[in-house]
Formats: sequence, structure tokens, C-alpha cells
Amino acid sequence: MSGQPADSKVVILFKQTGDAPILKQNKIDGQERFAKLVDFLRKKLGRDQVFMYLKEAFSPSPEERIATLHDAFAVDGRLVVNYALTPAWG
Repeated sequence: MSGQPADSKVVILFKQTGDAPILKQNKIDGQERFAKLVDFLRKKLGRDQVFMYLKEAFSPSPEERIATLHDAFAVDGRLVVNYALTPAWG
């Protein structure tokens, strides 16, 4: 981990792809798993299926901790998560 306290929040920058609606930047507990972020977007978008990508290329495992993804892939202190209503990359 990056030395962040266990209770620290990770800034998520949502970037829509295709015809998905635009969402605001958000914060989430870094100890949560990526699956929680997937569930959050499903509810926010009112969809059963949402396609999510990091680095516009791959979808991480739902079991991956958000803090771990942040440590590896953050840009300017934010984890950029692309999302789409239909498959876009990968």
C-alpha cells in the first residue's frame, strides 16, 4: 500500500464513455473492494450491467481493493475510472 491510513478516502474521477451519462467525482474508502464501486455505479445509473475500465484498457477484479488500484494506477492523486453502458475497451 502507499502508506495511506486504513481509513483514508480515495478520490475517484469518473469518466463517461459513449452514451453513458456524466457523473461527478466521488470519494470512497480505500479499503473497499472494486465490487463496491461497481454496485455504486449500477445503482447510480439504474442499470444491471455497467462496464468499468482503468487506463481505458482493462477491468480490475471485483475483489481488488480500491487503495491497491489507486497505488498502482492513480493520476494526479485520483483513480480514473472509465465507465460505459456497452463494452468499450479490452
